[in-house]
Amino acid sequence: MAEIRFLPDHKVVETKKSQTILSAALKAGIPHTHACGANARCSTCRVLIVDGMENCSEPTWKETRIVKKLGFNSAFRLACQTVVSGQVTVRRLVLDPADIALTDARNQPVPIGDEKDIAVLFCDIRSFTPLAESLLPYDVIHLLNRFHYDMAQCIQAQGGIVTVTMGDGLMAIFGHDDDAPADAGARQAVQAALAMLSSVDARKAEVERLYARAFDIGIGIHVGKAVVGYMGNQQLVPTAIGDCVNVASRIEGANKKVGTRLLVSEDLYERIPEQLEIGQRAAVALAGKEGTFSLFEVTGVRAGAPPT
Repeated sequence: MAEIRFLPDHKVVETKKSQTILSAALKAGIPHTHACGANARCSTCRVLIVDGMENCSEPTWKETRIVKKLGFNSAFRLACQTVVSGQVTVRRLVLDPADIALTDARNQPVPIGDEKDIAVLFCDIRSFTPLAESLLPYDVIHLLNRFHYDMAQCIQAQGGIVTVTMGDGLMAIFGHDDDAPADAGARQAVQAALAMLSSVDARKAEVERLYARAFDIGIGIHVGKAVVGYMGNQQLVPTAIGDCVNVASRIEGANKKVGTRLLVSEDLYERIPEQLEIGQRAAVALAGKEGTFSLFEVTGVRAGAPPT
């Protein structure tokens, strides 16, 4: 007999070695979702294999088809297609009708989330609140639209994606492509940031002439592991979730303390130190994080640095 421990139910089920995870769950009275009737035409029965991967059968051709469409990593399996031969712990991922709507492969146009090593960039307009309060609402919208357009051009030119826009700020990721060379994301993010600063500098005089207000930005970049995925049925732009993202956001805010415009983490600096021109170096306490973080002001990219 095989044994399956189901989470979040905390229920252990003994099953025949010929039974699938789904059939074992249903027989035990566990409400395991299977929108397509266990025919591998959706992904709503999928589970995360927490322990015992070696006791799971190889993916069937039907499961492989779903895997290729949604970009599962090996820890995700379809319960309707997976047979276990020993002790296995699984976590059910689709628990209610709302989950079904968000995860059904029949409605899913893009891959689900996967952990990747990426560079995360945050950008924010300096002193935006007093600037916005001094302008008419239409002027604020026009200024923001032009800001986001210009920044997106710089980011996309370096292979990045703007994942979130937040009024006076944005978030972008680099190096998210599976085929991206090692450390390409770090280099691309820095080059995009320098282009963004140059773009803002080119328009500073015009903005100040039009609105009689100073205009500048701050940028923070960090590298590390994050889950890159898609949110919502119709969302075609990925986002990233993880501590790497939180740290990048805090680094952007640290520009105000250090008096800089572009700061990168020590992790990013150590990946491509020979390619970066460095100004200030500072040990800064980041909000919500223990200890201090070594941050580096990037002022340029050295001649001869590998192209993106």
